[in-house]
Amino acid sequence: MGRMNYTRDNMAGLLRSHEINPTHQRIEIAHAIFSRQEHLSADQVMAFVNTTHSETSKATVYNTLKLFLDKGLVREVIVDPSKVFYDPNTSPHHHLYEVDSGKLSDIDASSVQISGLPALPDGMVTEGIDLIVRVRRQA
Repeated sequence: MGRMNYTRDNMAGLLRSHEINPTHQRIEIAHAIFSRQEHLSADQVMAFVNTTHSETSKATVYNTLKLFLDKGLVREVIVDPSKVFYDPNTSPHHHLYEVDSGKLSDIDASSVQISGLPALPDGMVTEGIDLIVRVRRQA
């Protein structure tokens, strides 16, 4: 997706373009993710949504994020089993994860070269490669 001005008003069209029924809560969750253009955890999405719409439950947020993931609206980035982020940038790219701060940022796919992939089983093709570079401050 290109960088555009995401508002609540244009969220319904974005959801419809991914065959998602634009309910009020889905629009608010999409707005929380897309208006910031950041990698957010489900808890962060819920906190943003509940600053203005406290009726949104944790189950609604998780179910909506799964729907967005299934429909290709967001990417799921798992930096470790206890830290999952939802990324509004679905174009090919990789990630830099700052372990100390928990910050996740994009790495342009063209700045990374990957070689030496293993032979794939018969009948299989590569769908994608997700690279997460984990860094921490030097002691």
